[in-house]
Amino acid sequence: MPQQPNIILILADQFRGDAIANPQIQAPNLNYLAARGTNFTKAYTPCPSCIPARAMIFTGMSQWHTGILSMHPEQPDMFNDYPHTLAGELTNAGYQTHLSGKAHFTPQDALMGFQSTEVDEAGRVEFPGFKDAYRTWFEKHAPAGVTPDDHGVDFNSWVARPWHLPEYLHPTAWTMTSAIEFLKRRDQHKPFFLNISFDRPHSPYVPPTPYWDIYYNRPPLPPPPVGDWASIHENFSLDPNATHGKLSDYQLHRARSGYRGEISFLDAQIGRLMTFLRRYQPQARGNTLFLFTSDHGDLQGDHHLWRKGQPYEGSARIPMLLLPPESAKSTRHLTTEPVSLMDVMPTILDYANIKRPPTAEGASLTSLTQDPATTWRPYLHGEHGHMHYLTDGKRKYIWFPQKEGGGQEQFFDLETDPTECQDLIDDRLRENEIALWQNRLTQVLTSRDCGWTKNGKPFYPGTPMISPYKHKRWQGETKQ
Repeated sequence: MPQQPNIILILADQFRGDAIANPQIQAPNLNYLAARGTNFTKAYTPCPSCIPARAMIFTGMSQWHTGILSMHPEQPDMFNDYPHTLAGELTNAGYQTHLSGKAHFTPQDALMGFQSTEVDEAGRVEFPGFKDAYRTWFEKHAPAGVTPDDHGVDFNSWVARPWHLPEYLHPTAWTMTSAIEFLKRRDQHKPFFLNISFDRPHSPYVPPTPYWDIYYNRPPLPPPPVGDWASIHENFSLDPNATHGKLSDYQLHRARSGYRGEISFLDAQIGRLMTFLRRYQPQARGNTLFLFTSDHGDLQGDHHLWRKGQPYEGSARIPMLLLPPESAKSTRHLTTEPVSLMDVMPTILDYANIKRPPTAEGASLTSLTQDPATTWRPYLHGEHGHMHYLTDGKRKYIWFPQKEGGGQEQFFDLETDPTECQDLIDDRLRENEIALWQNRLTQVLTSRDCGWTKNGKPFYPGTPMISPYKHKRWQGETKQ
């Protein structure tokens, strides 16, 4: 039997898909991974916010079957009771499994199939007495009386500034330090699965000063795209955590410099990982699968919008980089098939030669690293409470069910308009094409039997959509 590969899954929180191979962003280590492996240029998150997206990564299920359709209050958390998880399947197959960084599990100290975790919950305390591993470590190593929050920037703010402490105390640096310490102490007689899960570049945008300076002290970046339809989002709120608003050029430059600085600092940590493996564990390095992705993007002022939860490319498109072990090198370095976070678990299990459980609904990306697909999903469906979207990476149809029985629609040609500046929903020359996508959404909603279609069209009944698997766990097609 071939030796099972080691697996390193690197998750970055709120990392835009267009930040890879972007000449405006200094990320040499990630760009090198993309060039040596496969860059899935049309990767999307079916739920562009943290908990529902991560539930799909760790279960391989669609959002409907995880039971989590958004992060709105009526939706559940990611409880530690799924019948099959990515880490659990690998643990059961003899892998040594560990998570360093952000988890977002419920309860916060849950293992979700991992044998061990060292988590950074970004200060979230969801039950009395909880203190994550990063905050515990920080108290021992930082100057007395100092906290990770003394920069004064809130967790979802568009405000940005440099980090207030030495680099090694930054949560991004700690996450990689924790991961490298695991690699030092691991059982070298077993294959390992290491999930390195960064809290960044999610706001607060507070990179260490050298990474802030890369962008802030240079001429302003090109302005974010603003669509011919985006004036509805211009209204500016003084709230530094506002989800929308037309910011001044100065505010935009600071925010976007901070976000890009966080990416470059994260990239430097990946450089630390590669250097460590190359110098101290070269044999393991050659037999390791690397997969880099994100739960969702960050709108960064696109169309006067901030944060995530929206169907637009800045929020919904994510990076997906796969670098196989040396024995299975990629021959195809760029793909355009629509791929999803549901595909992470089947892909990793495929490389590990582990049978996928009946609950895993995604598809393995293994074959796409070698040749274009002869058959592949025609499109992806995404949603987040207030919206639904469909895309094949070339077109995108969006429906906002904002009022009973109707709603707002948008349609974009991503081939000619990749930043979604021209809404084609009223273009008579596109009527047949738009009707095709409307019918596809109708089919998705009809298959759920949830009361969201009427007279052959999507229909908003006036109440939030709730999955029947909110409280009961789906067991897979073969066990229903």
